[in-house]
Amino acid sequence: MGGESISTFQFLGLTFSTANVISGLVAAIIVFAVVFAFSRNLKLKPTGKQNALEWVIDFTNGILRSSVDETETRNFGLYAFTLFLFIFVANQLGLFLQIAWNDVTYLRSPTADPIVTLTLSLITMMIAHYSGVAKFGFKSYFERTYLSPFKVWLPIGVFTEFIDFLTLGLRIFGVIFAGEMLLKMIGGIAFSGGILNMVIAIPLALIWQGFSVFLGSIQAFVFVTLTTVYISHKVEDE
Repeated sequence: MGGESISTFQFLGLTFSTANVISGLVAAIIVFAVVFAFSRNLKLKPTGKQNALEWVIDFTNGILRSSVDETETRNFGLYAFTLFLFIFVANQLGLFLQIAWNDVTYLRSPTADPIVTLTLSLITMMIAHYSGVAKFGFKSYFERTYLSPFKVWLPIGVFTEFIDFLTLGLRIFGVIFAGEMLLKMIGGIAFSGGILNMVIAIPLALIWQGFSVFLGSIQAFVFVTLTTVYISHKVEDE
């Protein structure tokens, strides 16, 4: 089902997880391939694959519209769409495909590692802050974000930003990591106690996989929803 160790490599003095790089790349390739295939031969009256693609676009745009106005929806629509698809695929990847060799994991759900989910959280925060500064100017943005409703709010504002960063990233990590660990435990039971254990474990694994697909989908939705709420706090006038 997968190893306990993680392979790493050095690049420009930094340490990278081989599993994160491979898994993230596989998830990105799957997203690109699906979008590329579904966006061929677009028609004015959509059918089939184009209908499915446009439904996802409308879905993510709907999440945005619940938090920001139409102008900002256009500005962040592509980001929300890409973020949702990547997280959705990344969440499901390890449920159906895990590759390990000599107790070293090389392929799993990228979002089962806090480094990946916190990186996505950091990207969201950087985009939100940049957009806020671009819209209001640095001085005005800093005052409305950290000095409102009063100047002594600054420490609380900075602490709140840190908490938002952690909760946005760690929430999805906890769910996906726990799901994969339970699947490994069920797999260990299936192959460690004879045919009876296997008969019991296989239905449990199928049930948990189905539930994990649901949880992974919900977590993709929650992450994008919280992302749009966070962005709205930076670019919308209260």
